[in-house]
Amino acid sequence: MTSTADDPRSMKERMLAGDLYLADDPELVDAYVRAQELTEAYNATGVRERERRTAILGELLGAIGEDTAIRPPLHVDYGSQIRIGARAFVNFGLVALDVAAITIGDDVQIGPNVQLLTPIHPLEAGPRRDKWESAAPITIGDNVWLGGGVVVCPGVTIGADTVVGAGAVVTRDLPAGVLAVGNPARVVRELGP
Repeated sequence: MTSTADDPRSMKERMLAGDLYLADDPELVDAYVRAQELTEAYNATGVRERERRTAILGELLGAIGEDTAIRPPLHVDYGSQIRIGARAFVNFGLVALDVAAITIGDDVQIGPNVQLLTPIHPLEAGPRRDKWESAAPITIGDNVWLGGGVVVCPGVTIGADTVVGAGAVVTRDLPAGVLAVGNPARVVRELGP
């Protein structure tokens, strides 16, 4: 993270770089409001409104692959920082706080009430009180399965073909092809082909 003093960049540029920024910056508030309007419209769609859902997600998200399904409700900060591959399935209640990039691979399965959290708040009381924050990206590899209620913390990468058990809290990177469970999530075994 860089110092906040005398930084000529906009708050959006700081945010996208992973540096300290203020979320109540007018440009960021406008982007947030737009995303909330789109998610509200998406969450109000009916199960038979596939074309409308696809159109809203295309406008909201940075990218969404073919044959990917996301069941509402969906909650995001900006949406534009989220990229989801093809044939992914996202169950009810995903919270994807995309202050930094969230990249989800192909064939990923995400259980209900999963949280993908990129924001980081300072541990020091002063900057936190002054509303400074930063973020670190999350990357989820191809063919990952996140069980219900999984929480993925800022800066985490989950390798391809990994399974994360229900309720796990992923605080650090997980390699490809393993089963991880618990809080904090720990690898309990390797998975075969």
